Amino acid sequence: MKPDVEQVMQGFFGTLLMDVAPHLNAEYSMGNVGIMGMMMFLTAEEHDRAAEIRVAENAEMRALFAEAAGSVEDAALKAKLTQAAAGGDTSLRIKALDVANAGLAGVLVELQAHVEASRAAWAGPIEARIWDYLLAATERRKLTFPSLG
Repeated sequence: MKPDVEQVMQGFFGTLLMDVAPHLNAEYSMGNVGIMGMMMFLTAEEHDRAAEIRVAENAEMRALFAEAAGSVEDAALKAKLTQAAAGGDTSLRIKALDVANAGLAGVLVELQAHVEASRAAWAGPIEARIWDYLLAATERRKLTFPSLG
């Protein structure tokens, strides 16, 4: 049997909320069970989409770095951008994707600080692309809360 993580976690959520919580006497325990159930529900959602989100973010940052490397004059930053743009995800395991994502995010912070300090004509469009990326990444990671009533 291959368990469907989303189905199992959402089933646990329903059981905790509908079967277990009403039989608890202490508000503290009821609150804890409610929070645990909600985390199970959100974990199920994140499990289903985690790799897709990270792969998309990593690809978008690499494309942004490739574009920016052509304009950045700072040699050290240009080298970082070029190296980061040339990389790729070597595993679809979430921990490996998270490590790659964190490294790319660090380069993104450096690039953003650089373009915000720059008065060069190319800096504004790159800064706008960074903000577009950040908005899209935030939207992708938004969690959907269950309707309970």
